[in-house]
Amino acid sequence: MNFPDSFKVSTPSDREIQVTRDFDAPRALVFDAFTKPELVRRWLLGPPGWSMPVCEIDLRVGGAYRYVWVSEKDGAQMGIRGVFREITPVERLVATERFDDAWYPGEALDTTAFVEARGITRTTITILYESQEARNTASRSGMEYGMAAGYERLESLLPTFGAY
Repeated sequence: MNFPDSFKVSTPSDREIQVTRDFDAPRALVFDAFTKPELVRRWLLGPPGWSMPVCEIDLRVGGAYRYVWVSEKDGAQMGIRGVFREITPVERLVATERFDDAWYPGEALDTTAFVEARGITRTTITILYESQEARNTASRSGMEYGMAAGYERLESLLPTFGAY
């Protein structure tokens, strides 16, 4: 898979993975795409062949989110849940992350920043893991391919979200 120039994955510390991607859309629209279930379920699917039958978001501090993906190929499921710890509308989200079937040890803390300049919105997700081992396991998983596929889908759908 070819990643766009703006898609960057780094490890800023021994417990973090950071993913950055630019979108050709206003920050408020990109924020909505990350926080409104009717939009999230259209793009946050990873590689082709997956659907998201469960997409619940209670967007308030202390509110929970829950996503469940299902493979069209074999019916396999992957679920994740978390709790919002901080919400600054159109600027920042902080939430916990725990998979139903943990593939890395412990819980992670995701901080997503949305910064707009000249109509381009940069999203930066910093995932803080409980340990270096957990970060390394996540880093080896190929998660960037699923994220890149979802972000490509989001980029193509953003023009349709303005009218939603």
